Amino acid sequence: MPAVRLFPPDRFFDRSEWAAITAASRWRGVWLVAHAWLISIAAVGLAAWSGQPLAWLLAIILVGGRQLGLAILMHDAAHGLLHPDRKTNNFLGQWLTGAAVGSDLIAYRTYHLQHHKFTQQAEDPDLALSKPFPTTRASLARKALRDLTGQTFFKQRAAQFGLALVGLKALLRGASAGAARAGTSAGTPFNKPSDDGMTSPTVDVAGAMAVTRAVGRFLLVQAVLLAASLALYGWTPYLLWLAGLATTFQLYLRIRNIAEHACTTTGSDDPFTHARTTRAGWLARATVAPYWVNYHAEHHLFMGVPCYRLSAVHAMLARAGKHEAMTIAPNYAAVLRQVTAAG
Repeated sequence: MPAVRLFPPDRFFDRSEWAAITAASRWRGVWLVAHAWLISIAAVGLAAWSGQPLAWLLAIILVGGRQLGLAILMHDAAHGLLHPDRKTNNFLGQWLTGAAVGSDLIAYRTYHLQHHKFTQQAEDPDLALSKPFPTTRASLARKALRDLTGQTFFKQRAAQFGLALVGLKALLRGASAGAARAGTSAGTPFNKPSDDGMTSPTVDVAGAMAVTRAVGRFLLVQAVLLAASLALYGWTPYLLWLAGLATTFQLYLRIRNIAEHACTTTGSDDPFTHARTTRAGWLARATVAPYWVNYHAEHHLFMGVPCYRLSAVHAMLARAGKHEAMTIAPNYAAVLRQVTAAG
């Protein structure tokens, strides 16, 4: 099918206004990355200091939201929006956000731009995330249980580490990035739960080597976090971080993915119908909707807008009378009710 029709911003914004909205700040992206880390460190540190199981649980709830926030900020870096300097943008996206949750910025960028080009079309690599919906409450509950018990995390990591081993063997043999093909695309990220909780493990040899490097960055970041934890307060802070990564992060990621495209129009050439914006209160912003990710319809309409300005775009579209043309949910509970309408 043809690529999704782009929406001209000059219908709502004059040139100076649009230039200001799309200009990446030199400090706001850096601050958001720092914010995600500071909240995570404070949550696990205070919980470890308290020694209370209830505080541990609260830390896991909070840190999972900031881990999702790191993934969201890597997404902004994939669009070149986290910092105006390309090298700084890519460093933030590769090392300080993506590596912490096991994602590779470059592979994700390639994959994700295809998603924007063919949103909700047959060629959309993310279509498998929305295609199973609506589903039953029982089916969604089973997926949530797999997320919260760590099953999704361990299946994804087993697949990722298996590919990394293939890539490591190729690197040790001296294989180049142009190695012979043994599968399909390397671009599938490992932070996108599919219907069975896994992403496809089939990649080419060059892709496997890219996964090896991504896993290396992930393990290096985990080693630094573990070393800092042991040096400052023992095992508990790192174990709480890891517990969040294995449980709440997976559930929040699933809910975020569902809210973005599930039960929206498939195959339409109307850019207003491809994605959903979900209103988010403080609890949602702390968990499933960090850093303005809930303004997903606005992001698909104008993907050159940094995350911290999407709320302004939402308000401008309201003044232009375009909210009626958009899919806007009152909250995440309403979205989950809609996508489980099958029973």
